[in-house]
Amino acid sequence: MAFEGLTSRMQAAFNNLSKKGKVTREDVDVTMREIRVALLEADVNYKVVREFVKDVKEKAIGEEVLGSLEGGQHVVKIVNDELIALMGGEVEDVKVSDIPPTVYMMTGLQGTGKTTTAGKLANYLRKNKNMKPMLIAADVYRPAAIDQLKTVGEQLDVPVFSMGDQVSPVEIAKRGLQEAKDQNRDLVIIDTAGRLHIDEELMDELADIKQAVTPDEIFLVIDAMTGQDAVNVAQNFNEALDITSIILTKLDGDTRGGAALSIRKVTGKPIKFTGQGEKLDALEPFHPDRMANRILGMGDILTLIERAQQEVDEQEAEALAQKMKENRYDFNDFIKQMDQMRNMGPMEELLKMIPGVSSLPGMDQFEMDEHELDRMKAIIQSMTPLEREDPDILTQNRRRRIANGAGRPVAEVHTLIKQFKQSREMMSAMTNGKMPTGLNKLLGGGGLGNLSNMLGNYGGANLNKPHRNRKKKRIRRKK
Repeated sequence: MAFEGLTSRMQAAFNNLSKKGKVTREDVDVTMREIRVALLEADVNYKVVREFVKDVKEKAIGEEVLGSLEGGQHVVKIVNDELIALMGGEVEDVKVSDIPPTVYMMTGLQGTGKTTTAGKLANYLRKNKNMKPMLIAADVYRPAAIDQLKTVGEQLDVPVFSMGDQVSPVEIAKRGLQEAKDQNRDLVIIDTAGRLHIDEELMDELADIKQAVTPDEIFLVIDAMTGQDAVNVAQNFNEALDITSIILTKLDGDTRGGAALSIRKVTGKPIKFTGQGEKLDALEPFHPDRMANRILGMGDILTLIERAQQEVDEQEAEALAQKMKENRYDFNDFIKQMDQMRNMGPMEELLKMIPGVSSLPGMDQFEMDEHELDRMKAIIQSMTPLEREDPDILTQNRRRRIANGAGRPVAEVHTLIKQFKQSREMMSAMTNGKMPTGLNKLLGGGGLGNLSNMLGNYGGANLNKPHRNRKKKRIRRKK
């Protein structure tokens, strides 16, 4: 996951600082050296790192910090504030033309997810700003680029304008813009060509499209996994086109996250969105403050709640919470929650958005195999409707039949049923006053906690370890 290594290094540095009483200048020096190494290992631009460390250090050696018994907390706050400033400070909205249609150009190298991101952006603005988008297929060089954009448009029920691959991209952009006006579309998103590398021909063509349609925004789509190279690409595109905004893709991949911390400082242009997944709704506004909290292991509860609100109907969540409270939660509810949680994102990512969870022992190695979810679902779907509603009737014969139907060992069926019952009891207790009410309702009676507890005990996650330890202790007592 993005920033995972950086987060663990940052937390280690602050843990060492928190063990001190009053913070000395030497303590600050040691901490800042550790932070410097952590940032460089995360592939943050070295000039950005040097200036960041300098700014933090100047503020951290003030009398308020060095003379305080809570100096360590002051240093953490300073680092957090500087991270927010480094990434832009405020959330910046997209520009919308006073005279429709609003025109956006999507630019970037091949392989950054530009075409898919064009669809994601259309989907986001249609849902959140009630805009009527049209996509324009102006990438005439990459094989199947036009077909890919048409497929995206069909999935979203958004019109796609194309003229094949034998017409110049400039002409396609101009004709597409006129077609959007004729159809009273108030948003045009132009998918332009990319290359494997930056060349003069590419930049000249993009400059010609810019001159022909006068876009309100020129988005540069950057692959976060390219690290410092992403900063170099952004600089070159900015010098040639004067881009207005950046969209970071693949921020959920195996990336060190340095691009997110470097690009704003180097280009002066804001990151407005991040793409975190392949689905066409996997685009989120970039919040510098939330990203800083995640980097420092403080969680991101606001993003978690927003995702929950998108996936979970409030009335349905309240009804499910009531079932939890009354201990009537069944396997049908569990499958429904599982699907909702999967739509919200990877389980390990969701858990780390909860403040304090990322600092728990073993969370830095916690991974959940998505196939575990499929195996659990297969077992549950092999049950009869009555068995799903009342797990207490699952006799040994019924369990063997379910195992055969799902193609799984009987032991897995036993484990799933046992952990479901334990989790149901635990969540019943939590919904009776031991969980914050707002989050409880949003997650359907504590669904995230219930699901993570089930998965940790059932599958191959590191959360199995405490249960194995308890088993060993019982064996020793018998001896």
